[in-house]
Amino acid sequence: MNHPRATPATPATPETATPTGPEAAPHPLEAPAADGTTPAAPALTPAAPATATAPLHPATAPLAELHRFLGARLDTAARTWLDRALAEAAAHPGTHGPISVWELRLAEAGRRCGAAHADAARVLILYAAHADTEALTRVYDQGTADERRAVLHALPHLVPGPGARPLVEDALRTNDTRLVAAAVGPYGARHLDAHAWRHAVLKCLFTGVPLERVADLARRARGDAELARMLGDHADERTAAGRPVPEDLHRARALALAPAEPAPAEPDPAPSSTPSHTTDDPHGKES
Repeated sequence: MNHPRATPATPATPETATPTGPEAAPHPLEAPAADGTTPAAPALTPAAPATATAPLHPATAPLAELHRFLGARLDTAARTWLDRALAEAAAHPGTHGPISVWELRLAEAGRRCGAAHADAARVLILYAAHADTEALTRVYDQGTADERRAVLHALPHLVPGPGARPLVEDALRTNDTRLVAAAVGPYGARHLDAHAWRHAVLKCLFTGVPLERVADLARRARGDAELARMLGDHADERTAAGRPVPEDLHRARALALAPAEPAPAEPDPAPSSTPSHTTDDPHGKES
């Protein structure tokens, strides 16, 4: 954990899974109950045979479902390690001193769970630790590119308002395509303003991030004349330079040129119960 925020992160080498761990312990992943306590969820379920089910995205999947997904794919040692990491995070949430124990577990997740499942494991740990915007910012500022990406994936689950938008904006300033792709997820779709969001779409085109990774693209792009202009200018620049125009750009520009969705119609006002006193006299006088 040693990256300053403004420095573009470089892609990290995938970590090798060499899972080991102690005895499994139950851990909480559910929302706090009305009395303020957090119910304990069962430990991860034993591994199941692999199926054709597509991997769940940690930024969009319900966390209980993500939890079950990992339980079916991690081996026994990795499940045991994750059970313990989640229990520790739930027992000591928030930040404590220079570094909290759950922050150490974030650094271990790739080695313990394997690179393919590390993002999901880190998001679950952040959620179990009830990481607030301050804690998420600390992890992002001090973390590796992998840990930063996990923070961005965790934002929709942990930050209801725009308070973590500076993290998204910072990720969009990097040239790490994994961070850029995470930054245009559901949190960015909800909280980036129109100017920043348009430039995020262009950043994806510049860096080769597929626009299918841009959350809510169809809704936000539709009828956006300024986005259509920016995309047209970018297409013209590529053509003038003898470079191909990506198909993604054509699709996004077609959306931006499409008519905006009409606003919901206002309901007709309820008829007044007061009797009207109309007359044929234009001056309102009764004869």
